[in-house]
Amino acid sequence: MNVRSNSVLPRSPTRPALVAIALLCAAGPAGATGNAARGQTLYKGCADCHSIDENGVGPMHKGVVGRKAGSVPGYDYSPDLKNSGIVWSEENLDKWLISPQAMVPETKMFFDVPDAQDRADIIAYLKEKAR
Repeated sequence: MNVRSNSVLPRSPTRPALVAIALLCAAGPAGATGNAARGQTLYKGCADCHSIDENGVGPMHKGVVGRKAGSVPGYDYSPDLKNSGIVWSEENLDKWLISPQAMVPETKMFFDVPDAQDRADIIAYLKEKAR
């Protein structure tokens, strides 16, 4: 029988928390690391409704990461999205792309991206190219 005493090897009480935070930060949205180049290719599917620089069927994505939802001038948002209080963090964009209707039931957005890697890649593209 092997017995280890905590008194022999003292542990920092913050060490497990620091390890957990480091792992979460490294993982990013849904645990996937995004590839902006692949995200650019995937974004072409978004281009039916969105562009980086101009409003269309959907609002423009220029500056989307960190922006308050429903705040692009000149776009007619659903009242529920406009009043949602959501800020487009990477985490919120990931949740949104999983199911916009689950996040804001009366939103105009109906397209979802079920694959975690695809979502991470699109978000990486938006972070890099839509600043």
